[in-house]
Formats: sequence, structure tokens, C-alpha cells
Amino acid sequence: MNKYRLISILIGLLTTSATLFAQDKFILTVSQDGKGDFSTIQQAVDASKAFPDQRVTIFVKNGTYREKVRVPSCNSQLSIIGESADKTILTFNDFFNRIGKGRNSTFYTGTLTVEANDFVLENITVENFAGPVGQAVALHVEGDRCLFVNCRFLGSQDTLYAAGRFSRQYFLRCYVEGTTDFIFGEATALFEECEIHCKADSYITAASTPEGKPFGFVFNGCRINAAGGVTKVFLGRPWRSFAKVAYLNCEMGSFIRPDGWDNWSKAENEQTAQFAEYGNHGEGALLSGRVGWSKKLSEKQVSAYTKEQIFVPLGWELPMKKNWYHVDIQ
Repeated sequence: MNKYRLISILIGLLTTSATLFAQDKFILTVSQDGKGDFSTIQQAVDASKAFPDQRVTIFVKNGTYREKVRVPSCNSQLSIIGESADKTILTFNDFFNRIGKGRNSTFYTGTLTVEANDFVLENITVENFAGPVGQAVALHVEGDRCLFVNCRFLGSQDTLYAAGRFSRQYFLRCYVEGTTDFIFGEATALFEECEIHCKADSYITAASTPEGKPFGFVFNGCRINAAGGVTKVFLGRPWRSFAKVAYLNCEMGSFIRPDGWDNWSKAENEQTAQFAEYGNHGEGALLSGRVGWSKKLSEKQVSAYTKEQIFVPLGWELPMKKNWYHVDIQ
């Protein structure tokens, strides 16, 4: 090959690369009818620009998408927006014993796994339909500054894994259901105006908040309800010693146990875990029977439980403008 031919090939490759980069798309559509850019959600994620300089939005049309989806750390500033929460369904059925990775198998079962920062999910159902067969995660999120709006998370044990030692997550008007420890992990996570549905006599939360973190899981203005026949539900137990969970201004039915909290069979957890309540209402909100080591917050103490206090000191100020995180598509 002569040098002029080689130079011509190199110029052609550079031109092709420049054209590909110039064609980066920041709005992608997923549809099962062949009218979108892609037919699966993972295809759209894989095609999204890595570390983009502006937000990438994937619109997902109504349909049932049976696939496991991973959003890797390189796909930051990504929004996945469904057409409607009850008809845009991402579903799979991996569970602990099927994965076969030993004691850590739980953490490979997620239907949707989010490793990227600045991720947004809206108007989508994420489901693990394995049923009551042990640990089976629907949502596994370990990215920082992640937002979930009007989503449904369906499963049984370990439905929602709020992971990441330094992760902050905000759930607004979401529905979460499960049986045992179905909201668990070490993240700082705020649930506002959410519906929490208990499917069995068990535990709602299993926080593993790292020592020194000011907040763990905070439920504010949520509705805690249960399936028929469920009568004995704990608000939470400490997966790790310094677990922090607070329920504020929530509605609680009579199925919540009077003692409210469990120490996971370790009396020493009572000295380190911080389980708190304030302003809750309903038959399950009575504090008179609560375990002596849980906390009834005062008005002064509860004033610290705001988005500004929870997120801003850690460097994340949530914009309050509606739908700041995606653009509309006609």
C-alpha cells in the first residue's frame, strides 16, 4: 500500500468519526411497533452518548419490555421517560437462587440497575415478577443525584435497593410494594407523597446507613397500606448497625405493629440505629407502644428534615421547576 493510499484511508476514517460524533442524538424513542429509534430500552441506553454535555432523554412508548436494563456510569445525565406509568412496563424475573453467585447473588437480580449519576426515571413500572422465592430486586440504584417521579416498583422481597455509600436519591409520587425488607440499602433517600404497599407480615425497610451520615431513608407525606390479611408489619429493622429511618406525616394502618421497630436480633443495634417518627396518623401511628429506643421527634428536630437540609449540604440542590429533567416530544 503506498503512502497516498494510506493517507486517503486515514482521512476517510477521521471524516467518518467526525460525522458520527456530529450525529449524536439527545432525544431517542423506544417503541415495540417499529416506529421508534429502538425496540428495547437497553438498545437505547447503549446508543446514548457517554458523559454527555447535555441531558439525553429516552422516551419509551407503552408496552411490556421483558429485559434486564443496566445504565452504566458512563451514561450520566440520562432521563428515561415512559408514556404512562401503568402501561410502560419493564419486567424480568431473576432471583437469588437463579443467579448462582453465592452469598452476593441478590445484587445481580435487578430488573433495572442504575450505576450512573444524575439519572431520571419517570412514568414507568419496574417489576421483578419472580414472586415469593427469596431476594429478587426490581430497582437497583447506586448512582448519585437520581430522581424517580410517578414510577411503580413491583416485587416481593428486596424490591428496591437504594445503594451507594455516597448516593442521594429522590422518589416523588411513586408506588413501592413488597414483602420483606423491600426498601433497603445505604443511600440517602427521600420518599415524598409515595404509596408504600406491604404484601406480607414482615419488614418495610432494612437500612444500612453508614456511620456519620446525617440521613438514611426519609418518608414524608406517604401512605403506608397493606394487602388483605396482613396484620403485623414492622416499619423497619437495621441491616447495619447505624441504620437511619424516619417516617414523617405519613398515614399508617392498623397492620403496623404497636412496637414499630425491630433490632434484627441484636440488642447492641438499639444503641446505634436511629429510627424516628413525627406527625404520622392512622391506627398504626400510635407511639405509646413503640420500642423504647425509637425516637419521637420534636418540632425543632423535624425542621431539619427538608429537601434543602437533606440534599443541599451534600451538594445537590433539586431544581423546583416542573419537568426540568426532560424535554417534551410531540
